[in-house]
Amino acid sequence: MTTVGLIGSGNIGGTVARLAVAAGHDVVLSNSRGPETLKDLVDELGPRARAATPAEAAAAGDLVVVTIPLRAYRDVPAAPLADKVVIDTNNYYPERDGHFPELDDESTTTGELLQRHLPKSGVVKGFNNIYSGHLLALARPTGAADRSALPIAGDDATAKAAVTAFLDTLGYDTVDVGPLAEGWRFQRDTTAYAALYSADPATAFEVPARVDAEKLRAALAAARRYADA
Repeated sequence: MTTVGLIGSGNIGGTVARLAVAAGHDVVLSNSRGPETLKDLVDELGPRARAATPAEAAAAGDLVVVTIPLRAYRDVPAAPLADKVVIDTNNYYPERDGHFPELDDESTTTGELLQRHLPKSGVVKGFNNIYSGHLLALARPTGAADRSALPIAGDDATAKAAVTAFLDTLGYDTVDVGPLAEGWRFQRDTTAYAALYSADPATAFEVPARVDAEKLRAALAAARRYADA
């Protein structure tokens, strides 16, 4: 099985770790506050989990998930991630992250920013369009009739194949949206963002809803850039 490094262990990171451990993977968790702050999560996850620094998690992971506020993406350690597959879950919220002119004018995407910072890594966009509670609740075994699909985007076909295989172990089918430049199709506030996986968004995302590949592809096709929305 794979060792999964996590740079960031909040809602999405913690949920990916739970699904990974349940699938038989080992996980190495990290955050910006130090390994000792992850004791409760490590205790919950059991012997397949340990806490480390971001650089140690990057070095240990066969596959590494970067799940931090976008404003901190330049803090991701590049050297230990060389030649590795990196899943980028980041979303752009100017009120939290400050303004990035190249994102405001839509000349690039969040995934492309991280890929530029990690030029020797295979960055794949994923996990950024689903609420963590739904990510946990909707996971299903391979072949299950009620399985959901998640979108991915990336410039490296080998990296995308690795992420597709990993997502399958966690309980999800995948829809390949294309290169990182197409990652805007499932960024925040698009038709393929978090509300898609909710039975009723008005109920604060309490009830998850299955999204199969056909429904996801339709939502991705209907997505509009902010300027055109």
